[in-house]
Amino acid sequence: MGKKRTVQKAGGGFNAELRARSLAKTVKNKIRTGVLHIKSTYNNTKVSLADRDGNILCWSSSGALGFKGTKKGTPFAAAKAGELIGEKAKQYGVQEVEVVIKGVGSGRESSLRSFASKGIDLIAIRDETPVPFNGPRPKKARRV
Repeated sequence: MGKKRTVQKAGGGFNAELRARSLAKTVKNKIRTGVLHIKSTYNNTKVSLADRDGNILCWSSSGALGFKGTKKGTPFAAAKAGELIGEKAKQYGVQEVEVVIKGVGSGRESSLRSFASKGIDLIAIRDETPVPFNGPRPKKARRV
């Protein structure tokens, strides 16, 4: 009478294997201060740690941790990404960071809070969200 249907877990959740793999990479150089970049959109949250020269040391995102679809844009997924970068920053020996936040998504604050919970000092928090100053092009004149 046809194939048997199997029930699968709906939606994508947190994948612990992806997290463990990113923490397993060895650290070659130690730095004291860094710059934490958080880009939060409606669909995803990307967190990256750079040194003072702008060279990216490590990065993570909600999608890279295994969250799929609408779950990527949630504060929980952003917190997991921030937490992972916080642990990675500890491996690099980072003691203080300057934070640059871009975007209007819901993961802005939660990723920063979870990163700060790892015991790294925050020097400054800058919001560099791009704001359009002239707006979109107006509609053309109506011809009657």
